Amino acid sequence: MILLELFIGFLKVGCFAFGGAYGAIPLIRETVLSYGWLDDVTLTNMIAVSESTPGPIMVNLATYVGSVKAGITGSLVATAAVVLPSFVTILVISVLLRSLLKNRYVQSALRGLKPCMAGIITATGIYMIMKNSMAEQSGKSLILTAGLLAIFYGSRKITKKGISVIQLICIGAAAGAVIYAL
Repeated sequence: MILLELFIGFLKVGCFAFGGAYGAIPLIRETVLSYGWLDDVTLTNMIAVSESTPGPIMVNLATYVGSVKAGITGSLVATAAVVLPSFVTILVISVLLRSLLKNRYVQSALRGLKPCMAGIITATGIYMIMKNSMAEQSGKSLILTAGLLAIFYGSRKITKKGISVIQLICIGAAAGAVIYAL
């Protein structure tokens, strides 16, 4: 029964997650919490781990949740379910690509989705910052977030290119180790 639930739950995520991994986080959160597979704190921690490990966040989270709930078989089922819609969509689009992308209605729909995805990603980021900051009470996470934002935007002012995401992750990890060790 759990394998069927994992398949259906992550198939929904795969079908309705637009805008990439960050846009999918609210849908993943809703699905995982509604099935009771993980609690909110564990899910938030796994989102952070999934962001820092190689591979797409949706696939990493599906693999982890599947593994926790049903072992290797569960991880295979959840992972297959979350990537199945994209795989089928790419197959269909590759056949219809030339004529479909030239269609003005398709272009209009894609242009309309861009600001929606930016809003969902921004809201998710704000939610995660607020959730982590409120849970801690010391303000260390707000200081860390503010410092990382200053480094990111400051580096863009100093150099045209700015700091790379990998460098920012490493700085954040080092700063987090120092701040939380105190």
